Amino acid sequence: MEEIGVLMICPMSTELEEELDNKFKLFRFWNVPNQREFLEENSNSIRAIVGSGTAGADAKLIDSLPKLEIISSFSVGLDKIDLVKCKEKGIRVTNTPDVLTEDVADLAVGLILATLRRICESDRYVRHGLWKLCDFKMTTKFSGKRVGILGMGRIGSAIAKRVDGFGCPISYCDEKPTTTKYKNYSNVMELALNCDILVVACALTPETYHIINNEVINALGPNGVLINIARGPLVDESALVSALVEGRLGGAGLDVFEKEPEVPEQLLGLDNVVLQPHVASGTCETRAEMRNLVVKNLEAHYLNKPLLTPVV
Repeated sequence: MEEIGVLMICPMSTELEEELDNKFKLFRFWNVPNQREFLEENSNSIRAIVGSGTAGADAKLIDSLPKLEIISSFSVGLDKIDLVKCKEKGIRVTNTPDVLTEDVADLAVGLILATLRRICESDRYVRHGLWKLCDFKMTTKFSGKRVGILGMGRIGSAIAKRVDGFGCPISYCDEKPTTTKYKNYSNVMELALNCDILVVACALTPETYHIINNEVINALGPNGVLINIARGPLVDESALVSALVEGRLGGAGLDVFEKEPEVPEQLLGLDNVVLQPHVASGTCETRAEMRNLVVKNLEAHYLNKPLLTPVV
């Protein structure tokens, strides 16, 4: 397979890069000075793309590669890949589901605890020697809080399982109700009105873009907390920032943002916000499994074997 050209869109994992380099003819797209000229010169050599949750393949890129057969994404989310174009051209698409579910759910709960109990703020309090002056302020308990989950898929279900252990009443909103164990609301507004903590765990699609808007944030209210471990554009970031600054929302735990790696400067000075650099799946164990799926899907395709995790 050494002659099969694979275009890696952006840096993802040094280990993945090395493995692809050993097994295929790897092109590192981010290192190319002039990407248009590069594509013109190498379009017939590239038969596969490896993308991620932050950079994939739009229609323009797909159309520029006439020999493209498969896109293997180092992510669960596929919003950076034009799936309609792939179906139209018969291009296979794979992702890395299941293997990162537990890590993402773990971080969601971690963000809830860190936000409610002000863990990051109190850590700074100790490090700066302020504990010697007076005790840290009171925080808010997690156990028993009403938790709403937007999207009850693999990750949403795993979050619910964990939150259940804290004695929290759980509700959710999903266009396809997946369980009768928890109450399902038909829309996100109703969900926000009936929870203290709203966890965003749905896929990003044209329909869910900015699904968390100013109205939903106001429904959650000044004591409410928003947690986002899914995709940044699911939340109207300007509305979120305004609500946090003005005290119309109690707090937020965010692993994702609208224009990563850019983060609104106003969020940086807020103690009721916990910020993460899109690392929900970022454990050594899970990233190794994700790498394995990316490579194994490519190998399966070129050996005419069934794909491990086909999407298209």
